[in-house]
Amino acid sequence: MTSVKSSLDELRIDRSHDHRSRGWLAVVIVFLLAGGGVFAGYRWWSSTQTPQVNTANVRQTTAEDAQPAVLNASGYVTARRRATVSSKITGKVIDVRVEEGMAVQEGQILARLDDSSERSYLALAEAQLGAVRAALAEFEVRWVEAQLTLTRTRELVEEGVTSRADLDTAQAEFDSFGARIAHSRKQVSVAEREVDVRRTALEDTIIRAPFTGIAITKDAQPGEMISPITAGGGFTRTGICTVVDMESLEIEVDVNERYINRVSPDQRVVATLDAYPDWRIQARVITTIPAADRQRATVLVRIAFDSLDPRILPDMGIDVAFLESEPPEESVELPRLWIPTSSVRQENGASVVFVVEGDVAERRSVTIGLEDASDVEVLGGVRRGERVVVDVPMGLTDGQVIVVRELQ
Repeated sequence: MTSVKSSLDELRIDRSHDHRSRGWLAVVIVFLLAGGGVFAGYRWWSSTQTPQVNTANVRQTTAEDAQPAVLNASGYVTARRRATVSSKITGKVIDVRVEEGMAVQEGQILARLDDSSERSYLALAEAQLGAVRAALAEFEVRWVEAQLTLTRTRELVEEGVTSRADLDTAQAEFDSFGARIAHSRKQVSVAEREVDVRRTALEDTIIRAPFTGIAITKDAQPGEMISPITAGGGFTRTGICTVVDMESLEIEVDVNERYINRVSPDQRVVATLDAYPDWRIQARVITTIPAADRQRATVLVRIAFDSLDPRILPDMGIDVAFLESEPPEESVELPRLWIPTSSVRQENGASVVFVVEGDVAERRSVTIGLEDASDVEVLGGVRRGERVVVDVPMGLTDGQVIVVRELQ
């Protein structure tokens, strides 16, 4: 019996060891969870401290590519022929025949002013002209009669029928009517000039287009007063509309005076409208205005389009790139690398850029060549197609993890 009980005791499982194992397992799980939380918190903290940067590709130009730009600038499309059409006289607008965007021809009627007074003045002048012409006709008839009387009197004097005094009277009357005729003819001339003046004043009530173009604004409505000068405390308009000659469009840009030596007459230019950033417009330099703006230290440059397009509108913003002079045909142009000027940082007198390698910024020293307002030539230190950090953030160091976003 005792041996059987001993055998049963040997088969019993020891539960105390199992409890100790479960305790150790719980401790391990707690440590793992705590470590995971710490790691996640670290990753979150690291992500919030990682700088976000813009990048740009290192681009290359070769002899087959477009000529490299020696200078970039911004400006506006302007019209050399642009006029605010007004009247010569002050008057009330009774009719406006122009709308914004309407094409107008030279001499086309754009508006009419109230002409009732001018028509009355013209009618009066024409009546006065008729009166002096009638008086002239009467004097001419009387002059003919006086001439006949003078002839008969002279014959009678020769025959001794009448006295010499009658001849003198006939001669005086003849001369008097001749003087009256001369005076009347001058009065007719004056009256004719007065009629011309009144007709011109009547014509001035009609406002016509000074040249062929497009109306870009409509500044007056029927019933408003218009005057060539400002008057009436702001209640009088000074123009009917603004007309632009679309054939006279060109570009005006302000170039920093430090770079004006890179601009020359007939220099080739590539222009890009802000509204159409992918459209490269060929143009050329017309002239450089020989005067500088001392406030902004800039010089105005006029640029002509090679050909005009309906998409080009006055006052549009535009960017221009002044191209380098064409090399001689026998010369061979080596490939040239270009990066944005804002990607270069100066450190201890050396030029430095940060190249993106994966998600890490790699610091490199570079050799700089030709510079302009937006791009700079790189003679060494980077390769074509690599990406460099643009507008380098303060504190960026070699090997630092970064978050890259494409440059807009």
